[in-house]
Amino acid sequence: MSEPIRVLELRSVRGTGGGPEKTILLGTARTDRSRFAITICYLRDARDTVFGIDDKAAHLPVDYTELIERHSFDVGIWRQLKELIRLKRIDIVHAHEYKTDLLAWLLWQRGGPIALSTAHGWTGHSGRERHVYYPLDKYLLSRFPKVIAVSSEIRHELIRHGANPDRVVTILNGIDHERFRRDPSRRLPMRHSLGLEDGDIVIGSVGRLEPQKRFDLLIEAVSALRERIPRLKLVIAGAGSLQAELAACVKQCHVEDRCLLLGHRDDVVDLHHAFDLYVQSSDYEGTPNSVLEAMALETPVVATDVGGTAELIRDGVDGLIVPPDNQQALVEGIASLVADRQKAADAATSARRRVETVLSFNTRMASVESVYTELIAGQRSVQSSVKASA
Repeated sequence: MSEPIRVLELRSVRGTGGGPEKTILLGTARTDRSRFAITICYLRDARDTVFGIDDKAAHLPVDYTELIERHSFDVGIWRQLKELIRLKRIDIVHAHEYKTDLLAWLLWQRGGPIALSTAHGWTGHSGRERHVYYPLDKYLLSRFPKVIAVSSEIRHELIRHGANPDRVVTILNGIDHERFRRDPSRRLPMRHSLGLEDGDIVIGSVGRLEPQKRFDLLIEAVSALRERIPRLKLVIAGAGSLQAELAACVKQCHVEDRCLLLGHRDDVVDLHHAFDLYVQSSDYEGTPNSVLEAMALETPVVATDVGGTAELIRDGVDGLIVPPDNQQALVEGIASLVADRQKAADAATSARRRVETVLSFNTRMASVESVYTELIAGQRSVQSSVKASA
């Protein structure tokens, strides 16, 4: 192609965002610029005082911009978005959640760029999201020319809501394994900075403090293991609406001396050097970036069988998969890897090999780029057919 395909990555999020931000920012940084010109655009609410995506983008070789909205339903965004698309000569608008899905679809319906979405999942818990926004989003996505699902579970959900199976492709999240690499010399300094001792058995977990993450279940599991593993400690990094409730749960379970709630942290790579084990206790996930990070950093993993987790981790090979909402299964999974250090080490080594190959950013971006190429080829084929019949 004489010119690169021009893509607008479009997303709306508050605060510091989550896993999709890593996928968008780090994935774009690895794109072949000779073939794809990608602009990342975030809709930023002027009232959001803790927005942090711009800081993350500033440290990466990406074309990043923002459109400022006065409130969540600011119609002025439409004019700004159309002007950005005109200036950048965008071919594809790649949306990433229900708000930008709607904008991408409206633009496409009005003769604008091709609409594409990545469905990361539907994890909100407000009544408006569950009963209005998410059902409408699934209906809308069933009308898209192409949707990328980050897990087979999400793909099946879209098909169940009317999407053409040929138009929904599963592409698992990937990770920059060069950026996430374990350095054994950092173990003790990181532990000491957290007030942990060398002989402690440290479980780590990272994520937003929201209901679907089930950190309450993890805290209860640690409480249940107090006698079996006397030096067991739990470190949870993340902020969210359940901060106070989880602090109360720690007290109720009498594990104040075993549990650290760190709040939001930007040093996840450093934190992993203090962990002996990483545990995901979620009831729902898309394809969890936190599990990918643990795999890349060779932290043995116990994770619940939700979303695309079991597509990342092969049970018994790269880690342990346990059923969700099952405290006893979580307890036994943790105890198993703590008791068998060789099994844990072998799983961590296997997980590292997996993120260097099947789950690398290079592999993922090659798949995404093939979707871009397919969409443009399809559009040009239609245009040629129209011209030939004119």
